[in-house]
Amino acid sequence: MDNGGIRMKSPQGRWVLFTTVLGSGMAFLDSTVVNVALPELGRTLGATMSGLQWTVNAYTLTLAGLILLGGSLGDRYGRRKIFVIGVVWFAVASALCGLAPDVEVLVLARALQGVGGALLTPGSLAIIQSSFARADRPRAVGAWSGLGGVAGAVGPLLGGWLVETAGWRWVFLINLPIAALVVAVAARHVPETRDESATGRFDVLGAVLAALSLAGVTYALIEVGTPASVPAGVAGVLLGASFVVLEIRRSRGGPVAPLVPVRVFASREFTAINAVTLVMYAAMGVVFFLLVVELQVAAGFSPIAAGSAMLPVMILMLLLSPRSGDLARRIGPRIPLTVGLLMVAAALVLLSRVGPGATYLTDVLPAVTLFGLGLSAAVAPLTATVLATADERFAGVASGVNNAVARTGGLLAVAAIPPLVGLTGTAYTSPTAFTAGFHSAMLISATMMTAAAVLTVVTIRTNAMKEPERVPSRKASCDLCAPPLDQGAEVRERT
Repeated sequence: MDNGGIRMKSPQGRWVLFTTVLGSGMAFLDSTVVNVALPELGRTLGATMSGLQWTVNAYTLTLAGLILLGGSLGDRYGRRKIFVIGVVWFAVASALCGLAPDVEVLVLARALQGVGGALLTPGSLAIIQSSFARADRPRAVGAWSGLGGVAGAVGPLLGGWLVETAGWRWVFLINLPIAALVVAVAARHVPETRDESATGRFDVLGAVLAALSLAGVTYALIEVGTPASVPAGVAGVLLGASFVVLEIRRSRGGPVAPLVPVRVFASREFTAINAVTLVMYAAMGVVFFLLVVELQVAAGFSPIAAGSAMLPVMILMLLLSPRSGDLARRIGPRIPLTVGLLMVAAALVLLSRVGPGATYLTDVLPAVTLFGLGLSAAVAPLTATVLATADERFAGVASGVNNAVARTGGLLAVAAIPPLVGLTGTAYTSPTAFTAGFHSAMLISATMMTAAAVLTVVTIRTNAMKEPERVPSRKASCDLCAPPLDQGAEVRERT
């Protein structure tokens, strides 16, 4: 057994993978399953376009703002423990969403859901990274990425079926039995792991500053043109700058550990792959937010037909993502990631043709098939590179950073692009108005995907996954930067 870790083909390995995929998939599914219910939800609760944006972004806001703290909590107190707490929190908040009497209560409950997601999401990937034998990690991460992508793709289908058969409230209530199953299996089969060297107090102030900064900028983008938008935007930027200054100061020493140890960014590839993540997931956030609404509002699809439009993505990611992880391990992540991003960009150009009178076979299927092939090629190498270029002791923090970057990209894009392309007020009730904005949004998203591909070519080494860059051992004056690796520990790490 490599490094004493769990083998992927063992019974326990399969249970660990099942639990982490189901738990994180529940959170990822909820970020897409809601989208197909937005038109019906908006009509029922009398929401405007900004209300629909907040329904999506309230969840992403707290998830992105607190996910770094969630990763640190897992590293300190046990990744399985924090993962399970997050699953339970998520289930309770889901029940509140399902019972919400108006859009204001729904938005508040969605924000609480994001807190649960911030606890469970980094823990799921950190459990894989710290539990599996080194030789099996790329394939395990690939399977996690692919099956997690399946959850995101099946979300609109499940949401459409629930909206048509049981009502939009069951889009949230369906999480309760899933959460119960995850908790039961995790308690029995998932080993507990933690960073034994972690010390110091948690950076609660840093987490609050990050969340408030994102809230201010998001409000300014969604509510652009209102009297409070400019002050909110300025406050968000200032709070973001304060967060950066605080983290730099705390990384120099003191009793409070920063959310992100400076040494996490010692690897150029780790910093670069997070920049790619930001742009890639910004574009994806716009697609998942607008596509299923366009299919219903403009093309006349039913909720279940609009949701099932993404089935090719689900199938392709299920079949190809683990193989993509293996390929990236053999030839490096740069080529698969670049090709995948360019394929997704081409798919978004094809999606820009969808509008009134569109049919699935000629206008939707070719685009979503290419979209699925591109994601299958890109997601697993991206995720594996994030973990391979960070020190293993910071598995939860590295996962949290990348998740925060991904959610932040989607959050800001969903807030900024709809108003930019004219999707405001009750535009979602007008096929003509919504289609014009949708076409522009898809072309903007395709441009962002192309930019991510160029960034990958310029910044990611072919052998980035073969051996993480190491920071030379040196004395650290505080627990914030983590104890330096001794030579023996580094040798053991590599063997």
